[in-house]
Amino acid sequence: MTDFTSKKTLVIGGSRGIGAAIVRRFAKDGADVRFTYAGSHDAAQALAAETGATAIKSDAADRQAVTDVVAAQGPLDILVVNAGVGILGDALTLDPDAIDRMFDINIRAPYHAAVEAARQMPEGGRIIVIGSVNGDRMPFAGGAAYAVTKSALQGMARGLARDFGARGITVNIVQPGPTDTDMNPADGPMAEAMTGFMAIKRYATSEEIAGLTAYLAGPEASIITGAMHTIDGGFGA
Repeated sequence: MTDFTSKKTLVIGGSRGIGAAIVRRFAKDGADVRFTYAGSHDAAQALAAETGATAIKSDAADRQAVTDVVAAQGPLDILVVNAGVGILGDALTLDPDAIDRMFDINIRAPYHAAVEAARQMPEGGRIIVIGSVNGDRMPFAGGAAYAVTKSALQGMARGLARDFGARGITVNIVQPGPTDTDMNPADGPMAEAMTGFMAIKRYATSEEIAGLTAYLAGPEASIITGAMHTIDGGFGA
């Protein structure tokens, strides 16, 4: 465990799956946690009651809503951006509006949230974005647009690490591979294909992703910035 006592933490996209595991981990480690959610009201309220965290309804596809909710928290010690969607399919037939909304959530929201947080973030703050191993590798057809969004985060982290480094603020990307969530369950229809690419033949747990996130937010990671941290069981090896 890492001591995050009194560390003001915002998790964007925290009501389910990896986001909920991150909220639980930081709350358990003593942080003052707030998290956003969009459509999962019941799950968000249950998580808030369980952890003592504060749930905030906010649409990650809306740039102004994203920056407003970050600014409203005041100086943050830790920002974790987990909100994301995945749209897969034939690039020739996918709905362009749906792809643009994915770009809004997966690229624009992390960028604008990070920049807004940095305006007030104290020396030594932490910015962590949950990306995907698909930023490095897309081994099947139909994932081009999704891969674009996860590769874009890599350039963002490298650039913002330079921009904020003089203040000791670190910017890092966590890149999970197949992870057991309700969006991609370990017993779901994609599981056999996904584990076929992996060296360790099992899905990660959300708690494992949260553990790496907590490490990057902690004092031992103060020199780590502008880096991609892949946690994928060898999916991209």
